[in-house]
Amino acid sequence: MSEPQTYSGKQYLTWHDITNLVSRLLGQVNPNDFDCILAVTRGGMIPACLVSEATDQRNILTAAVMFYTDVGETIKDPVFLQFPSDHLLYGKRVLIVDDVWDSGKTAVAVRERIKMAGGHPQVAVLHYKPSKSQFPGDAPDYYAAETDAWIVYPWDPAQGWTAPGQGTGRA
Repeated sequence: MSEPQTYSGKQYLTWHDITNLVSRLLGQVNPNDFDCILAVTRGGMIPACLVSEATDQRNILTAAVMFYTDVGETIKDPVFLQFPSDHLLYGKRVLIVDDVWDSGKTAVAVRERIKMAGGHPQVAVLHYKPSKSQFPGDAPDYYAAETDAWIVYPWDPAQGWTAPGQGTGRA
């Protein structure tokens, strides 16, 4: 495991914040430019669903990728727990949707794997953290906001909405 990164603080987002961020993202994306959406689990699933609903894109694929182990703690490289078969990506224009580009390792790994399968990927995230990115000169193709805070999304259990044996909290 790597050393924990430092962040400027935690920023708790509401569902209203998310709809605003997705709206900003949709202002940049032409849905006709893509054959499918690839949602990066777990954080990209809800943004991908919202993008899908807004653009009427029904061809949604998922990539189960594990990278973060705790706030600011990662493993060396992203681990692909599940990924679409090459024939689903070959020749396809793929919009990769995730919640955040922090170090960029997950987005770059997913993008490269799609390229190796013969696809044409572009990356869309809600939050881009240029000061944390390990890929100078590279960035998501689309992003709704820049930050250096640790973002706590409304679907994150840290929001207090659920815990085994406990009632609701913040949300």
